[in-house]
Amino acid sequence: MVGRIRHGPVLAAFATIYVIWGSTYFATALALQSMPPFLLVGARSVAAGLILLGIELSCGGAWLPTGIWMTAAVSGLLLFVGCHGSLAYAQQYVPSGLAAVIFATVPFWLAFLNFATPAGRRPSTSCLLGLVPGLAGVALIALRQDSSGAGFVDPAMVLLLLGSALSWAAGSLVGQRHATGVSAITLAGMQLLFGGVVLLAASEVFGELKEFALGSVSAASWVGFVYLTLAGSVTAFTAYLWLLGRVSGSAVTTYTFVTPVIAVLLGWIFLGERLSVLTLLGATLVISSVILVWRLEPKLGGQRNRAVA
Repeated sequence: MVGRIRHGPVLAAFATIYVIWGSTYFATALALQSMPPFLLVGARSVAAGLILLGIELSCGGAWLPTGIWMTAAVSGLLLFVGCHGSLAYAQQYVPSGLAAVIFATVPFWLAFLNFATPAGRRPSTSCLLGLVPGLAGVALIALRQDSSGAGFVDPAMVLLLLGSALSWAAGSLVGQRHATGVSAITLAGMQLLFGGVVLLAASEVFGELKEFALGSVSAASWVGFVYLTLAGSVTAFTAYLWLLGRVSGSAVTTYTFVTPVIAVLLGWIFLGERLSVLTLLGATLVISSVILVWRLEPKLGGQRNRAVA
């Protein structure tokens, strides 16, 4: 595999998912400056879903059975309502770097779900022990003071971020186990569309649409929105799919521990988010734990996650 990774196109694809998915937290922070969270994620998801489904239809895609649509609906709700919606909401109150690092607990939740569900592959004791440093890291980050130094990060937001990571893991497993034989682009497009529609409905229910004025959206927020749609949900996802056909899944999923580092650095450079000792120590523990888990349980990393967008 090492020899293949040295090829230019493969390196470029890795750089794409690392940098783009790492920078989506920064882009979300920009978009949230003048766009409400549910409207932002809903509109982004619908737009990206339509683009991906349009690509598939232009390539001669066929109508899918009802069961696949049901799977796409359930997994789409988990991935884009339970995860991205919660993530965008929490990012109104917590630094983007913190959100990225806590979201890096996705592999921990995948290990837990594989252990807890009958159809799952139960992780080894060594794998479970490998989760301990990461969970300790999350606790340290949660205890850090916010960027203003006025107090601690709201524990409710930390729980919400952890819940969003769990929701992403659950949605990914649903797609993996119940959507076999369907194009990954088609499945992702359907998931984005289902999740986006529900998020737009939630935006209406919570009164976001009544208070929202298109003319009030800043240039920075438009840049963030377009970047999230075209780069985060279309370009990086395409690069991810391309890599899965050429490199082991364990190598591709290294994005889960590279993106938090990029997000923390971007938040520090562009948003003035403070890098405290607790933040740095917690981030190191989380990232080290994720690497340890993937090394101890290579088969977990080898599963194809066709629900990631």
